Amino acid sequence: METVLNRQITVNKTFSRVLAVVFFITLTGLGAFVRIPLPFTPVPLTLQTLFVLLSGALLGRKLGFISQAGYLLLGMSGIPLFSGCSAGALYLYGVTAGYIIGFLPAVLISASLPRKEDHWAVIFAKLSLADAAILAAGTLWLKLSLGISLGAAILLGFVPFIAGDLLKVAVAATLYKKLFSRIQRSI
Repeated sequence: METVLNRQITVNKTFSRVLAVVFFITLTGLGAFVRIPLPFTPVPLTLQTLFVLLSGALLGRKLGFISQAGYLLLGMSGIPLFSGCSAGALYLYGVTAGYIIGFLPAVLISASLPRKEDHWAVIFAKLSLADAAILAAGTLWLKLSLGISLGAAILLGFVPFIAGDLLKVAVAATLYKKLFSRIQRSI
């Protein structure tokens, strides 16, 4: 009886983990559809970073990384998950590719930083570091892809997103505090 019960719990945990990964792939893709073009930069504002931060913080390093790598691979394979309903490997040569590649280190950073017992402000500060990794990767790629100076790339790819990203980090920190215990019991 105990063996059957342990097997059922294991199967349910495995199913929960797969479901959690698929859920965050889906959320990141849906976050790309919330696309607000900004007139002073070629990079649109999206909700993707919110879900990248949450995937790492809530799922941990392994599952969070798998969810974002899965998002990247599915988008590269032709499924229109990238911003503007775009897809394909060539999308990763565009001006926003650095941000998408930045999802991978950001999810690892967000997974390693927060602890449930941390105060909200500490979680906010830690998730801000992960978000800064996305902005830094995006800004660096913007500099290289457009052949502009680092200062110009910072003005186009970093500065316009600070306020919006701080808001997304605040939402992520709040959701993390509310959901962490439930998620950890399930996966």
